[in-house]
Amino acid sequence: MMIAKSVRKLEGYVPGEQPKNRNVIKLNTNENPYPPSPKCAEVLKNFDLDDLRRYPDPDCTELKAALAKLNGTTPDRIFVGNGSDEILALAARAFVENDEAIGSLDPSYSLYKTLAAIRDVKWVGNRTDGKVALFLWTNPNAPTGTLAARDFVAKTAKSFKGVMLVDEAYADFSRDNCMALATAPGNRNVIVMRTFSKSFSLAGLRVGYCVGPKPLIEALVKVKDSYNVDAIAQKVALAAVKDVKWMRANVKKVVATRTKVAEAMRLRGWTVNESESNFLFARPPAGIEAESVFRELRRRNIFVRWWGIKNVRDFIRVTIGTDGQMQAFLRELERIRRR
Repeated sequence: MMIAKSVRKLEGYVPGEQPKNRNVIKLNTNENPYPPSPKCAEVLKNFDLDDLRRYPDPDCTELKAALAKLNGTTPDRIFVGNGSDEILALAARAFVENDEAIGSLDPSYSLYKTLAAIRDVKWVGNRTDGKVALFLWTNPNAPTGTLAARDFVAKTAKSFKGVMLVDEAYADFSRDNCMALATAPGNRNVIVMRTFSKSFSLAGLRVGYCVGPKPLIEALVKVKDSYNVDAIAQKVALAAVKDVKWMRANVKKVVATRTKVAEAMRLRGWTVNESESNFLFARPPAGIEAESVFRELRRRNIFVRWWGIKNVRDFIRVTIGTDGQMQAFLRELERIRRR
């Protein structure tokens, strides 16, 4: 066979469905329901097409400088990737030997297991011992939405011999984060990763970044593609960083809606995790199956996420949309319950 054995047996990551019908209420992929900063539109409107004949800045110099200022660190401790998923793949390449393992929480972002399989190394759930060389810790976690205390993450990282990558895709929706661990002068093994896909409303752009010790950042640079972040993405992301006020206003609206919807679902008999993210992880009332709710909502053009796998098959994950979208979601939940 011309295809590697590890790839032949690989179960690829399945992303959330992206319906082409724009009339659906899309609550399945944790996108922000509000638009990005108008400054991003200005960049696209005024972008010089002549820049497209040249390769982009391989070091993302301007963007890294802005991100360093935002996070209280220096540009040489920042790596920018083609989405945070690229950073995860590069970490699996840079920090894990062939006889070592990748660890993560379980349940968590299912791509982590896929990355281990692509590297043809073992994946380990909920452990940082043994041959685990890279631990990927989504915090707040996905799909549960729960937050691990910064002190607990720090204590775990201190005793861990490998690289601890804290995936903070949802940190802006949370009351706390671990960025201080990454920027601390004595940090040797903690990388904190962020994305523009959630709070900045730029999921279609594909830009992520991470902060960590210089030796680890330099290792990521060594294994990246030469020009991994395109010119348009760099400029649009830079505009978004320069308008953090806009992002935070959107986050505030999402968090307020999250609180109201969680309470409304609980009043309808649902078990809803305390969420520090832009989604809710919830179990239906007794006698109602999560899969049936998922399918019935989809039939009514409301898309949520459901996985038919161990530990999570009894739950659905619901992205927080606008107030109007969530009111429609709650109405349909009530109609399903009364059937």
